[in-house]
Amino acid sequence: MAFVADRDLVVLEPGVFRDAAWTAQRVMSGVGDVSGTALTLTSGGPDFVSAGVDVGMVVLIDSAPAEVIERVSATALTVSRVRGDADDPARPLVSAAGVKVEVFTFGAALEGVHRRVLRMLGIEPGGGVGDALTESAITNPEALTRLEALGALHAIYAAASAAGPVGAAMGERAEAYRVRFSEERQRAAARVDLDGDGVPDATRRLNVIQFVRG
Repeated sequence: MAFVADRDLVVLEPGVFRDAAWTAQRVMSGVGDVSGTALTLTSGGPDFVSAGVDVGMVVLIDSAPAEVIERVSATALTVSRVRGDADDPARPLVSAAGVKVEVFTFGAALEGVHRRVLRMLGIEPGGGVGDALTESAITNPEALTRLEALGALHAIYAAASAAGPVGAAMGERAEAYRVRFSEERQRAAARVDLDGDGVPDATRRLNVIQFVRG
């Protein structure tokens, strides 16, 4: 499972859902009411449970992004304006009734980059065979979150660069994130527990990965 969520993409690139939602998976659409940090779905669907809407995802409320802090029920979420850090206090939204509610996810891009990052660390995604390491051996996943988010943004904008007249601008954005990913790769390091005792035994840095230019 990726070390980052959709909300982490918005922290780095607030306009990503405006720019490239068409490249994401649309999971639900409806109408709801907002009161502070409470979002209630009043019509449309599927509901939040059926759609798999959960913590860390982004809900577009009249096209403005908000992050999901808690799924309270099938028709109720606790939401916040996107925070710089997921541990920060919730930031209430402006209360309104009859707002458009949509949820898209870039989960496929996040998982794709996550698998690449693991392989760069010498870890096979999906579990090892025999004594092979799994991603649970990484004791500091937070050290890789920025790397994965930058890689996902590169992949998203590279896909969006095929979008007709806006393609050139999206390609430039993709290239910028490719460069930032490369720079972050030079800095990032994973602490790895080699013997399963919960204590890191080694530090692994990331090997080169080839990203296509947007």
